[in-house]
Amino acid sequence: MRIDDDILATFGALLAAARATCDPEPTAMTLASVGTDGRVSARQVLLKAHDAVGFVFYTHAGSHKGHQLAEHPRAALNFYWRHLATPSQVRIEGDVEFVDAAEADAYFASRPRESQIGAWASDQSQTLSSRIEFDGRMDRYAGQFEGSAVPRPPGWRGYRVRPDLIEFWYAGENRLHRRDCHAWHDGRWQHRLLFP
Repeated sequence: MRIDDDILATFGALLAAARATCDPEPTAMTLASVGTDGRVSARQVLLKAHDAVGFVFYTHAGSHKGHQLAEHPRAALNFYWRHLATPSQVRIEGDVEFVDAAEADAYFASRPRESQIGAWASDQSQTLSSRIEFDGRMDRYAGQFEGSAVPRPPGWRGYRVRPDLIEFWYAGENRLHRRDCHAWHDGRWQHRLLFP
């Protein structure tokens, strides 16, 4: 399925408006995932791409979220832009897939070098004995890649959420919000208003 042009245009306009505000991280979104044990986890990640196919973020497959997404490849995303003239949220639910290796390589190559080295040095979500251990790992990988490009680490992946539900929420006075819901059903996007 592809996201309808009007839905994508609405999201793009809200994101552009958020980028024009004082929001320091307009691409920040809450990512919620669940493992086979039924425990739900939520954390902030950054949106790195979006198009008619879905919404992309990057992390290590060995992280807690990576394990949960492997066990149950569905996720929910939530953007909240409080600095807009009308504060707005976008809520997204859908299946999760890996982006292809070429796309992940291209994004990884665009990151600052220290972030690239940090991706090698960090066993993301694993127990760290002290910051000294991590600093030592940073030094080791900085030395290993000195004078050369830093390749994407094994397991460091891009994830795409392919939505089957997108809701736009617009703040209203006295909690009388507007909620526009778009859900994929019977092979097409169906649009409806929700009560506040």
